[in-house]
Amino acid sequence: MSRFLVGITGGMAGGKSTVVRMLAEAGFHVIDADRVVADLYAPGGAGAQALKSLLGPDVLDSTGAVDKPKVAAAIFPDPDKRRAVEAAIHPLVHQRFREIAESLEDVIVYEATLLVESGHAQGFDLTLSVEADEASRLKRAIARGMSESDARSRLAAQGDGEARRQGVDRILRNDGTLEELRAEVDHLILELKSKA
Repeated sequence: MSRFLVGITGGMAGGKSTVVRMLAEAGFHVIDADRVVADLYAPGGAGAQALKSLLGPDVLDSTGAVDKPKVAAAIFPDPDKRRAVEAAIHPLVHQRFREIAESLEDVIVYEATLLVESGHAQGFDLTLSVEADEASRLKRAIARGMSESDARSRLAAQGDGEARRQGVDRILRNDGTLEELRAEVDHLILELKSKA
């Protein structure tokens, strides 16, 4: 079975999900790390158990699932807690991605915000980061309904992105129009189809 693994990352509101959606429309398999996390955070899931151990039972709702807003409130102001949660959850997510990918063939796209920072960028045939300037990212986050203070806090928590950019094979810029982004992605699609 032949597979070509593509890891896609990028900062919040940089356009990563838009790029991944275009790749899915082109027929590639897409595995979203956020969906994997949602499965792990379900009642009885390995992620739910890990967070209960790290942050206490209050981070679970009445069904035993992770209450993500409570987790966010606990970890975003506290970098040490955030790192501890990431150290517990990222290996679980990456292991589940590998299990899913083993059942697929051709081009498999893995979308993960912290692909590089989690130490899991190795083992892909191609990694790329979708990047946009901070002003564009802030504007997009607010347009999605996030308060400006929350958006600024989350952008700050993600850092300047330099380690992410250094840790990937390629940068895809998204500072322009949707049409310009589409043209860039169309080139990528043709390249990936030639690898499949």
